[in-house]
Amino acid sequence: MRYNLATMEQENTQQNASSSQDHGGSQQPPMAAKPVMNFDPKDVADNKLMAAISYLGILCLVPLLAKKDSKFAQEHGKQGLVLAIVWVAIWIIGIIPILGWLIAFFGSIFLLIVNIIAFVKALTGQFWEIPLIGHYRNQINL
Repeated sequence: MRYNLATMEQENTQQNASSSQDHGGSQQPPMAAKPVMNFDPKDVADNKLMAAISYLGILCLVPLLAKKDSKFAQEHGKQGLVLAIVWVAIWIIGIIPILGWLIAFFGSIFLLIVNIIAFVKALTGQFWEIPLIGHYRNQINL
């Protein structure tokens, strides 16, 4: 019997369909997205600007120290502090010739983009956990 690519693909499709029917169609549901933090709408409305300031370098300390009663501003402030620490680490790595320069260059571009996204999200009243580094904010207790 002679097979071509189309015939083999057809057989694979039929086998996959029959195997899902054999299990009664019980497939694993897709993984749920990570739950988003819930904030008081009044807190968000009152502290959007303070949360956005968190992503302007050392100014991340302003919401951390001035708005201790605002969970929204505190979470953004902590995340801004983590981001500022990563900026400093990238600058220190930039001291190393050639490889450090490349890491610092591309790392700075990446962090600038992340900073802008987080700033805009804070201004619109949203919380965005920065990938890879955002979870470190939970270790900051002020």
